[in-house]
Amino acid sequence: MSTDRARELLDRYITEVWDAGDPRAVERFASESFRRHTSPGAKPLDRDQQIERLEGFRAAFPDISIEIDDVIADRDLLAFRSTMRGTHEGEFLGIAPTGRQVAVGLVDMVRIEGGRFVEQWGGPDMLDLLEQLGAQFDA
Repeated sequence: MSTDRARELLDRYITEVWDAGDPRAVERFASESFRRHTSPGAKPLDRDQQIERLEGFRAAFPDISIEIDDVIADRDLLAFRSTMRGTHEGEFLGIAPTGRQVAVGLVDMVRIEGGRFVEQWGGPDMLDLLEQLGAQFDA
């Protein structure tokens, strides 16, 4: 897939899923066999679990937005760096709403087959996000 076509697919994904606030739109972009790898030690999420994850982000940060900073495409791989912004207005991972505005970096890589996402790795810097929400960690 060319860089231009990959960028177009990514832009449509951001517009339809994030900007329009429609996590179910993932079904138009991800194959039925989609797998989201959030951590090497965790079981990958399937497409429905990924949708639930995105619905959780949307419920906690109703004004969430994603700005793409950089995109690299090579054959069937699309890598991108982006910034997620939003206001914490709903519970998130057990943290009550704080009203805080957050800005968090994301780095993702997506494998594409037949114009659809089949695997995805990476995501937001969760430690940074939790720290911005005031989470306390014992060392």
